[in-house]
Amino acid sequence: MVISIREPRRGSAAAALLLGAVLSLTACGERGGTDAAPAAPDALPTASPAATLGASPTAAGASPYVEPGAGDGAPHYGDNNAHRRSGEMSPASAKDARKEADRIEPVLKRLWEEGKWDPESVRSALRPLGYEEEKTGPKGERLGGTLGVREMEPRFQADHYVTPEGTRVGLRVHDDACVTAFVQKTNYQVKTNGPYMESGCFEPPFAH
Repeated sequence: MVISIREPRRGSAAAALLLGAVLSLTACGERGGTDAAPAAPDALPTASPAATLGASPTAAGASPYVEPGAGDGAPHYGDNNAHRRSGEMSPASAKDARKEADRIEPVLKRLWEEGKWDPESVRSALRPLGYEEEKTGPKGERLGGTLGVREMEPRFQADHYVTPEGTRVGLRVHDDACVTAFVQKTNYQVKTNGPYMESGCFEPPFAH
């Protein structure tokens, strides 16, 4: 923008002051005229290392603490689900547990094929293998035996709990080794693992 100032012959000092004031006001109020260069588009933000790795910023009000490996990103997921982690087995104990699993698997397969998955049928079929049924005291203490046979874990559906048909099996092979199994209408499974913190040789439910 060009500003034309006609300076009178007298009062040069006043004219100089006036010129300075006009230039100052013009600079403060100018927003860019029609001949101004177009503004550059906003630059895209540079991705931070966290964003590159797939991390998202913490949402307003969300807890800043999320444990690595948290299933759904919930704070303290690991602590809340520690009861679902089985213990470690020694190599020798793991080998013994695998032997017992190989004995139990054909029995559960046969029961599944015959359509027999109730606890009494499973218990009767496993007794010939020589296992003694586990006994516990009033406080849950072990009083002997190694085999546990139970109905399936109740599950919440709609507005009430339902116990599915089927049977769970837990065999204590050593203090650090178990065979954990189940048989039900849809399938059966036999696996080896260390004992669980709260439920021994039985896999605990997800809800806690």
